[in-house]
Amino acid sequence: MRRLGLAQSCPSLRATVRLKRIALKNPSNSFTSTPMTPTLFSALGLAPAMVANLNNLGYTQMTEIQAASIPLMLEQRDVIAQAKTGSGKTAAFGIGILAKLNPTYFAIQGLVVCPTRELADQVSNELRKLARFLGNIKILTLCGGAPMRPQIASLEHGAHIVVGTPGRLLDHIGRNSIQLNTVQTLVLDEADRMVDMGFYDDIVGIVAACSPRRQTLLFSATYPDDIRKASAHFLREPAEIKVESQHATTQITQVFYEVSAEQRNAAVAKLLKHYRPVSTLAFCNTKIHCRELAEELQQQGISALALYGDLEQRERDEILVLFANQSCSVLVATDVAARGLDIQTLGAVINVDVSKDTEVHIHRIGRTGRAGEKGLAISLAAPNEKKWVRLIEEYQKQTVVWENLAELEPNEDHDLLAPMISVCIMGGKKDKLRPGDILGALTVEVGLQKAQVGKINVFEFMSYVALDRNISQNALDQFGNCKIKGRQFKMRIVS
Repeated sequence: MRRLGLAQSCPSLRATVRLKRIALKNPSNSFTSTPMTPTLFSALGLAPAMVANLNNLGYTQMTEIQAASIPLMLEQRDVIAQAKTGSGKTAAFGIGILAKLNPTYFAIQGLVVCPTRELADQVSNELRKLARFLGNIKILTLCGGAPMRPQIASLEHGAHIVVGTPGRLLDHIGRNSIQLNTVQTLVLDEADRMVDMGFYDDIVGIVAACSPRRQTLLFSATYPDDIRKASAHFLREPAEIKVESQHATTQITQVFYEVSAEQRNAAVAKLLKHYRPVSTLAFCNTKIHCRELAEELQQQGISALALYGDLEQRERDEILVLFANQSCSVLVATDVAARGLDIQTLGAVINVDVSKDTEVHIHRIGRTGRAGEKGLAISLAAPNEKKWVRLIEEYQKQTVVWENLAELEPNEDHDLLAPMISVCIMGGKKDKLRPGDILGALTVEVGLQKAQVGKINVFEFMSYVALDRNISQNALDQFGNCKIKGRQFKMRIVS
């Protein structure tokens, strides 16, 4: 595909590109973006079919990170882009990959490395939507926790783009079941968390297997000095872009409460009983604290689960499904474990332990108040942690609001049991099950209304369906005995 000279094809962005080039001359090789007028995708000189597909997806105006990074990608520059979750980074690097992808060349041209299976699945789904205009583009997801043999068989049939986690990609490299010497674009997504999770050596092995002539795009929510040094030899004269990780004060309400260390868990329960959010993500700094807090909340009748690094993939998948389909009201997680979560309607974020890293704090609270919804971010801090709060104030350029925990009264409007319960069906894609088959069985065979059926997730070997918690035991028994697509599957209620 012809290399796009953006400065010629898009006069409106010449000034932006020039700013990047000037920035690249300084020793820090950095460019910090400033708020800009939204720019149309149609101004990028992309193929008309790609622009039409972006319009169909509702993408007409670029986000700040897209406007700052895509022009550089189209010039084949290596890019380091720092931006918070929800900023549109997946579409940014997706456009960068697809703009130069040759559909007739059946080899791996794009490789995206992600820290978690959940994020890899999200990225793959987004890339498939973005690639619709090309047709016949094969995108493979290679993650741990899934059988190796089907992945090897899929690779034997070839692919244009691969999205995967470091450990599984390295396994395929070791088995010689994947060839990466044709990769034109390598994306390291959430690079900071991959290093935090101990994947640095795996990434080195993956990078070494890729073509030395590749373009490398590194996306990260935070970019501390240790990550900068670790990634230096992956990149060639990279352009560095940073979109300020601030949130509109009108979108997210932030409140701080002073607590003692021994008060923390009781304070979380008190906050939940007062504010009554439908779904809450509570951040703890350690997995031990995650488990302790989840157990204490469960003892008080609050639907809570803990998510941390030591869980098996099957357990992690199930917990994420339950939280996403509202069968769990509170997810207690560490920062690393929460990477890759895609919960669009999150009622509140509670920082049970205040973060010592201001950008991590901003990243945490940015998970609420999305898609035009109002968000609530609550932070607990002991007296000796107020120095970290002062750093947050300096970063946000505004003082935080402190309120008194003792003044909170329980709100009795509704209980804190999750509104849904989940049923796990021992059958999935391998059994040719689809969400419509499960919905049909529930509405036709059991007689439920569509409004009583929530999210349906179909995986390779099992499926999950969320049902209104108030449906009768008789309806659950009927569902357990009914047939789906003429077959009877074992089922269990997930508690």
